[in-house]
Amino acid sequence: MSFITPDFLLRSPAARRLYEEHAAPQPIFDYHCHLSPQEIAQDRRFANLTEAWLEGDHYKWRAMRTNGVAERYATGNADPYEKFLAWARTVPSTVRNPLYHWTHLELLRYFGIEDRLDESTAPSIWARANEQLAADLTVHGILRRFDVRVVCTTDDPADSLEWHEAIRRSSLATRVYPTFRPDRALDVDQPSVFNPWVDRLSATANVDIVRFGDLLDALRRRHQAFHEAGGRLSDHGLVRCPVGPCSEAEAAATFDRTRAGQAAAPDAAERFAAFMMEFFGHLDAERGWTKQLHLGARRNASSRAMRDLGRDTGYDSIGDTAQADALGAYLDRLDSAGALPKTIVYNLNPADNYVFATMVGNFQDGSVPGKIQFGSGWWFLDQREGMEWQMNALSNVGLLSRFVGMTTDSRSFLSMPRHEYFRRVLCNLIGGDVEAGELPDDFALLGPIVEDICFGNATRYFGLSLS
Repeated sequence: MSFITPDFLLRSPAARRLYEEHAAPQPIFDYHCHLSPQEIAQDRRFANLTEAWLEGDHYKWRAMRTNGVAERYATGNADPYEKFLAWARTVPSTVRNPLYHWTHLELLRYFGIEDRLDESTAPSIWARANEQLAADLTVHGILRRFDVRVVCTTDDPADSLEWHEAIRRSSLATRVYPTFRPDRALDVDQPSVFNPWVDRLSATANVDIVRFGDLLDALRRRHQAFHEAGGRLSDHGLVRCPVGPCSEAEAAATFDRTRAGQAAAPDAAERFAAFMMEFFGHLDAERGWTKQLHLGARRNASSRAMRDLGRDTGYDSIGDTAQADALGAYLDRLDSAGALPKTIVYNLNPADNYVFATMVGNFQDGSVPGKIQFGSGWWFLDQREGMEWQMNALSNVGLLSRFVGMTTDSRSFLSMPRHEYFRRVLCNLIGGDVEAGELPDDFALLGPIVEDICFGNATRYFGLSLS
């Protein structure tokens, strides 16, 4: 029998009732992820469990490396079954890491497999899971099984959005929307990255980008194209909000130098980024979008791995960059200009939880409930303790009841049970307060709040069509 029982993570009768009656029945609204629009459009059928489970999963790769597994079994060219066996041998060593919970929750919810994964059970689990993947667990089948109503992918402005158009023409009931992620527009310190990206953007937007004004025009056009495709969210992955101010003339001079192959100095690159972030804020506000700010990661810490494997391969960590002044100044500049859109700020360093939770309260204006959100536990914090820290900080200095809830931030179609994981943590947190006599034993009060955090708040906040 699986250790993931109906009471998993639910430590009180009140928690169990909140989960069973109010959280579990809610559909999924996954408003930020890195799933592939192409794989959704093509209704990808996975050849085996390794394809479905280990491709692109830097969480598992980090654990495997730490367990002494060679790189060829993580990101390399080893046989798929050998990769799976390497992961199976690693799983028992992940006890108390959230991967241990996620692995067995996914085996149970996708495949009905109650066995614990280790080297001895791996052959049977491999065979049973692959049989179901071949039968009905295509991408569309997964989205149907978990009642996923909305998925928002993460898309570069230079992307054509052709796969999103194909999804719209399909019979898929899940609504899939693009998210505008213009991170490469800030890379003026890296001409070898920035210039090819500008050339791609030029082709996609059908704008000959010669001057800085052409770049802004191309980005406006792509923002409009995302809007026409149904997109209503943007996203930025930043160490911190860049510090300005920067005039358009200064930004244009930096652009010209980078296009000529000269890398911008750090202070010039930051001021350029500050100008661009204000520009993007105005675009989002004009169209009624929601802006997401993912702050605080120290990315690509290993230069060796970056050289050999590239980005997003599991060599990132929490950073300790000071956030308060830069974040406050950025939000204030937009607010003062009447151009502050709905905004979600995600914190990667738990030491800054109260900084973020209090900062969002500075810019609420009464126009939208929870207009500025302290986002869910992100990346290294999307586990039980990190989720509890985030929700406790938000509860103590804000309104948990207006929280738009969990999102997977995942590249894997087998990550949907992370919503269940979050919901159990949420219900256990509130249920524990009921059992302690710190909240009333009133499910007419608490049940709707749980339902809203799981689904309802997101449906109202983002304004995306569910049909």
